[in-house]
Amino acid sequence: MDELIKTVTDRAGITPEQAKSAVASVVEFIKAKVPGLGDQIAGALDGSGGAADVIGNLRGKLGL
Repeated sequence: MDELIKTVTDRAGITPEQAKSAVASVVEFIKAKVPGLGDQIAGALDGSGGAADVIGNLRGKLGL
């Protein structure tokens, strides 16, 4: 998640604290709208879920 926060900080020109809040808000939004996928994204950002698992599950949800 630190890499994403740094990217948001750099690209949006905001403080790391603001970027962390923004990223957390987006993750919570996704979790509310697509619970299974949101949990997987949160896990991938926290390092507890593999990106390949997230992509595989997303493909399954999209029927790809």
